[in-house]
Amino acid sequence: MPGARSSVPGAAAAVPVEIPAAVAVPVEITARPGGGRAGRSRPPRHLADLSPADRRTAAEELGHRGFRADQLSRHYFGRLTDDPGEMTDLPAPVRVGLARALLPRLLTAERELTCDQGMTRKTLWSGFDGAYVESVLMRYPERVTMCVSSQAGCGMGCPFCATGQAGLTRNLSAAEIVAQVVSGARALAKGEVPGGPGRISNIVFMGMGEPLANYANVLAAVRRMTDQVPGGLGISQRAVTVSTVGMVPAIGRLAAEQLSVRLAVSLHAPDDDLRDELVPVNRRWKVAEVLAAAWKYAAATGRRVSIEYAMIRDVNDQAWRAEALADLLSGHLAHVNLIPLNPTPGSRWTASDPQVAREFEHRLAARGIPVTVRDTRGTQIEGACGQLAAGPRPAAGSAARPASPPVLGRAG
Repeated sequence: MPGARSSVPGAAAAVPVEIPAAVAVPVEITARPGGGRAGRSRPPRHLADLSPADRRTAAEELGHRGFRADQLSRHYFGRLTDDPGEMTDLPAPVRVGLARALLPRLLTAERELTCDQGMTRKTLWSGFDGAYVESVLMRYPERVTMCVSSQAGCGMGCPFCATGQAGLTRNLSAAEIVAQVVSGARALAKGEVPGGPGRISNIVFMGMGEPLANYANVLAAVRRMTDQVPGGLGISQRAVTVSTVGMVPAIGRLAAEQLSVRLAVSLHAPDDDLRDELVPVNRRWKVAEVLAAAWKYAAATGRRVSIEYAMIRDVNDQAWRAEALADLLSGHLAHVNLIPLNPTPGSRWTASDPQVAREFEHRLAARGIPVTVRDTRGTQIEGACGQLAAGPRPAAGSAARPASPPVLGRAG
């Protein structure tokens, strides 16, 4: 999870992994429902799935004047409420009907785990169909970062990642993604997170799933997060990071959207031989193709690309790989995030020796490559990078508490 210390710029055997079938889909993956209810294969329509114009149309189709949708939007995105009882500027019959139709319950908080004196908070959600997903809120002295999931599970099959090993259940809707942020924003506004009332500073699509495999819904969610109230939450696009394992066509599509979100590429190896095993999608799009797409994104947006690199002991942490990585990145608008590998159940891999990791960092910095080491927030609650697996089992040594009442839409 984000948070790092900064450095001023100054071959082991790989384990074969069968590439998941889902990876062969060029851009967008259509997933199987997660054990859904009879008669429904996707979440119900929600206000946050719709553009402002579509919300007004939906309100009119329900027999209300279009501006009522704007009022409802101000409550959801501006006041962070979905409780009709709090919407006193709408007539009672209107607000109850609109809330039932456009603010259906999407996610139910099953459990919350906290660590770091309550400053890191992981929530386990269940969807309408019983699919599990997790989000993590991390409060730092100077900012609050919300890590959101874009899919229930993940189809990318990276062997060092708990989410990837669990497989893909389904894509999340735009509203399900946004709901994770609304929940975190509400908890902060109410002072439920230690440190007093606050606001979300940054959003990172680094939870469960491959965001660019759920392209349309992720793009819609980004717009809801960054459009000004009542269109959305009003968070700066520059405060949003979208990560990818390297889905080249989708990176190109994102570059053409004229957004200013940051792109993060989960690289984890500078050479195709190793990356084929660590990131199976590399068998479809090689390192050179992924980075070429990333540099085009940087040129189109003016934003520095974040290169994510999990440090795995005796696998990808050799000095020669640091030099190879520097060769690839030199002269480009890029920043490296080194991530000590976080433990996952059943994994035989561990984080790099700290001295080896420091040498890797120093070699990059010596070549003029901006580099930071990611803070390992949330490891005690299995909420750090690569640990999200969305199961009902509490993490050992964590502080668990009953989840707050569902806050992500009303029951129909």
